[in-house]
Amino acid sequence: MGLTCQSCGRRGLKKRFNIKCNDEFVIALAGNPNVGKSTVFNALTGLKQHTGNWPGKTVVNTRGHFYFKNKKFVLMDLPGTYSLLANSVEEEVARDFICFGKPDATIVVADATCLERNLNLVLQVMELTDNVILCINLIDEAERKGIFIDIKYLEKELGVPVVATVAREGKGLNELMERVYNVALGIEIPNPKKVIYSPDIEKAVEKIAPKIDEILKGKLSSRWVALRIIDGDKSILNSINEYIYGKKTIEIVGSRDIHD
Repeated sequence: MGLTCQSCGRRGLKKRFNIKCNDEFVIALAGNPNVGKSTVFNALTGLKQHTGNWPGKTVVNTRGHFYFKNKKFVLMDLPGTYSLLANSVEEEVARDFICFGKPDATIVVADATCLERNLNLVLQVMELTDNVILCINLIDEAERKGIFIDIKYLEKELGVPVVATVAREGKGLNELMERVYNVALGIEIPNPKKVIYSPDIEKAVEKIAPKIDEILKGKLSSRWVALRIIDGDKSILNSINEYIYGKKTIEIVGSRDIHD
């Protein structure tokens, strides 16, 4: 049986992300712009929606809910982004919610007609959380263009549930809710394939990840944080300070540790 927001002690969601969370399961909805993410969101939640701003941001926060098998799911529509590298406030909001909001599952919507381009974000989300479901939308348009996607093979290669949908017609949404239900409740355990980088990067990660783990103590993936630091992303340190240490200043690793 999976853990609800209340039972796993994530009451901080209400304070950090303005989410009233009792016994509901919290689901994040991510995806590139123009992949039909809003269509998926509207199809699942109907008129049960609320719009505001993310705390401290000017980015719109849209949330809704749906019921499946007598369980309530709060669906958070994250800003459409091409990556989670925090090059914009939208990317930072999406990254921080997946990192620190700890959703019970994250749906990543991709466009079946240009799947290869969309997989960049999918792989980045898979580095952040294991509980990922890939929703390949617009499968009908792909078929009209002569594009065939082997869903079962892709699911095996990625190690996460993959569902084909035509959201505007409601096709595949029941299966999507079923897979979300299974992942959120721990009935289905994804095993995402991790990206292996060049030997130099992997060597640097191996060197600094243990130092990061000593500080974060399992609160975040030390490998993922190490990759962000190597990439020169200072914003992740600011977010760690804010969400984990209450804006207490910390220094995880110096530049010499990375490059020596």
